[in-house]
Amino acid sequence: MENFELFGNVEQGKSFIESMKSKKFLFSFVISYTETCEIPGITFAGADKDSIQFTPPADAEYLHYGYCKTIDKIPMTPDGKPTPGLLTKTALESASIPHLTINAGSKISPQLPFIDTGMSFGKNISTEDAMTDSQVSHAVDYGRIVGRSMASLTDCLIIGESVPGGTTTALAVLKALGYDAKVSSSIPNNPVELKNQIVTSALERIDSDHPYSIVAKVGDPMIPFVAGMLSSASSVSNVMLAGGTQMAAVLAFAAKIGFNEENTAIGTTSYITGDESANFTSLVTKIADIPAISVNPGLENSQHAGLKAFSEGFAKEGVGAGGSIISSMIKTGNDSTKFLEIAEKEYHRLFTLQ
Repeated sequence: MENFELFGNVEQGKSFIESMKSKKFLFSFVISYTETCEIPGITFAGADKDSIQFTPPADAEYLHYGYCKTIDKIPMTPDGKPTPGLLTKTALESASIPHLTINAGSKISPQLPFIDTGMSFGKNISTEDAMTDSQVSHAVDYGRIVGRSMASLTDCLIIGESVPGGTTTALAVLKALGYDAKVSSSIPNNPVELKNQIVTSALERIDSDHPYSIVAKVGDPMIPFVAGMLSSASSVSNVMLAGGTQMAAVLAFAAKIGFNEENTAIGTTSYITGDESANFTSLVTKIADIPAISVNPGLENSQHAGLKAFSEGFAKEGVGAGGSIISSMIKTGNDSTKFLEIAEKEYHRLFTLQ
């Protein structure tokens, strides 16, 4: 698998890849929301404050239907840079990997069949606590129920997410849990100063070292929910956390509530592991003895500027793209050249739909 690079527990990563070659995958897509994303300049996940809230359900609908129902077009910047969901959809469909959507605090519900947790969205951590301690506890418990159920259906449960502004809440959680984190961004010029200002003011409100209290004050609903999923699912099957910074925060919280390291891997794109403004791989190594698998999807070779943009720092990851591509390549044996070919067909289809 020449398109993969392994970090952390490399031997476990090799056996993970080898053991999954003829096995079943299931992709779970967790959508959530933090009002932190409404701070100007923090994210690219939507054209403005009002449209950002539609990004998670629109991503879910695009994966499900190939088009969106809550908005007219798939999430895309005005100059044609699509949601990383395009990469996820291409990966899942090319390998016939089924998926399910879970609403864990999205402001807007998607118009499709989904698992509903009844969870509320997270508040803006720069001004108030994201959640209450009991909401965090509820999220973990719900996650454990859903994780156990879904893991029993497959050999490997892939977990991806869509949370606009989620790298900022992830940074706050990682720092509050004692990690010297530097996180990636959906924007090529990572707004590090702005994120650090928000996180610093949020951390001042922390008055307890209890992990539930920390996540309640400065996190978002996805983090405790997915950590709950990981804790139960990893006792039943293999689990791949599909994402970068935000899954590192999930991992850090999960390390506090317990999970099976031997059945766990984190999968992301080379655009995250190669991001010099972040420290993803060393962070994962400090948190847990698990493999981090990085894939280069080869998008720098695309003839479409909108796809090439991912390799130039736009979005980099999201909607579980990296983990989905890794799983797809393990299952099909496709390399990045083949993946790019299929992704370009999907990109072309989208632009003939616009």
